[in-house]
Amino acid sequence: MKKKRSGSSARDRRGEESVRHIPDSQIDCSDIPEAADAQLKRMRRVGRPSSGMAKQLIAIRLSPRLLNQLRQMAARQQKPYQTLIHELLEKAASHAA
Repeated sequence: MKKKRSGSSARDRRGEESVRHIPDSQIDCSDIPEAADAQLKRMRRVGRPSSGMAKQLIAIRLSPRLLNQLRQMAARQQKPYQTLIHELLEKAASHAA
C-alpha cells in the first residue's frame, strides 16, 4: 500500500528527491566560527511576535474558481489574499450578529 502524501507543494516534493538525510552526529560543524559575546547580544528572535491575539490556523476547501476570484480581488487591493478572506469573513460575521 502506497503511503499517502501530505499536502506539501510540488516544489517541496521535488526537493525531497535531491536531499539525503544525514544524522546530526555526522554533520561537521568544525568550520563554523564561534559567536562572539557582542554578536550574541545583538541577536534577536526571528519569526512572528507572540501576542495574546494570535490567529488560529485552519484549513478550508474552496473551489478553484472562487479562490482565483479572491486572489484577483486581493491583487487589485494590493493585499495578501488570506488577509482579504479574513476581512470578508469578519465583515460577514459582524453583519450577521
